[in-house]
Amino acid sequence: MIALSLAEIARAVSGELRLDGSTLTAGSVITGPVHTDSRGVEPGAIFVAKPGEVTDGHLFAPTAVERGADLLIVERHLNLPVAQVIVPDVVVALGALAAEVVTRVRAHGRLKIIGVTGSNGKTTTKNLLRAVLERVGPTVAARGSFNNWVGAPMTMLDLSEDTRFLVVEMGASGTGSIARLTRLARPDIGIVLNVGLAHAGEFGGIEATCDTKTEMVTDLVETDVAVLNADDPRVAGMAAKTRAEVVWFGQGDAAAVRASDVQATRSGTTFVLRLASGESRTVSFRVLGEHHVTNALAAAAAAERLGVGIDDIVAGLESVARAERWRMEVLGGRDGVTIINDAYNASPDSMTAALKTLAQIREPGMRTVAVLGEMAELGELSGEEHDRIGLLAVRLNISQLIVVGAAARRMHISTINEGSWDGESAFVDTPDAAYELLRDSLQPGDTVLVKSSNSAGLRFLGDRLGDLFS
Repeated sequence: MIALSLAEIARAVSGELRLDGSTLTAGSVITGPVHTDSRGVEPGAIFVAKPGEVTDGHLFAPTAVERGADLLIVERHLNLPVAQVIVPDVVVALGALAAEVVTRVRAHGRLKIIGVTGSNGKTTTKNLLRAVLERVGPTVAARGSFNNWVGAPMTMLDLSEDTRFLVVEMGASGTGSIARLTRLARPDIGIVLNVGLAHAGEFGGIEATCDTKTEMVTDLVETDVAVLNADDPRVAGMAAKTRAEVVWFGQGDAAAVRASDVQATRSGTTFVLRLASGESRTVSFRVLGEHHVTNALAAAAAAERLGVGIDDIVAGLESVARAERWRMEVLGGRDGVTIINDAYNASPDSMTAALKTLAQIREPGMRTVAVLGEMAELGELSGEEHDRIGLLAVRLNISQLIVVGAAARRMHISTINEGSWDGESAFVDTPDAAYELLRDSLQPGDTVLVKSSNSAGLRFLGDRLGDLFS
């Protein structure tokens, strides 16, 4: 974090500064870092005592002080010998502090902010953009999938005075959530990847999801840029709702930044990248799955508008070996068994893309195995979407389907009701049961996809299988 005095921090978050027992003064300068987890605190840090779903960050404040925290941001005064800023809501205060840091760094005139949203692909696109932009200037981007009201401000607080690019992944938990994040750090470039059924149950349907994703571009001004997916009709409709310049990406001729000659293999995807300038290059993209080409195009479109040349764009894209931990992560290798661990999250769109990738990269004469768990947060759409994925596995001729957990059981039922299948689908209650079944049944040369929402816990099953065949 940039250097701020205790008094400046208190003003930024509209809090009351208390110095009881502290050796610091209101003018003492702190440079952070900022933590919400006491286990990561080091000397000189700021600890934000965030209430959680299960516990309360205030309970861990003594540990933060023992580890050397210089400042606590809290919702009530604690009897501890450390400087404290007391606020009504620490999450709101965290956002206010992030906004202050962004404003101060922007004042130097070099910082450009890129916001990324979409139902799928945010983290991958953010990682690709970071890899490209780091080649031309100091870049800050979210760690992991930090994209909510806590994670996004934490990313912003990593800024320093010389940061040139800030890439903020902006997730949505409901109407107004993206607008809230864009108010903290108004993007110069807003990227919208797609609108799908991820979290549709929370939003109340796909149209409500679309309205929320549109918040990324509605407050952009004429000098800003909206980078929109020309292949997604709902995203394309956002062009009428922004004052910003629109740059289209996609695989159709209407896109200014587009891909052609796409070839998906087990080692990645090759495609020809054409920029808005008309320049083109072949990209050997190591991230597994043809669907990730769309994310690469979004990153390339934003980078080109930021003045990055095609050589650096291609080199950055080619340097990324995986989308992210537990996202189309290739593991294993022993006996020719490949494990694709894509179980960080799942929606109907991402599940479809992953299954199609599994079918595409099948080696002649070898088996494909899909280990699938629940797609969460689909609301009333859950049953029919799980049915649809089961039928898709049949139609893609996946060799073996293993469905894990009661919430995903309809995938199994839909496959065994399909006349063309007989015994290729199995249902188990737990990831441990799936592991036992796979350990005894996988054959040399098998390619195994493990896919589910985070809550199903299959990502750990994928890791166990990867270790088994490493």
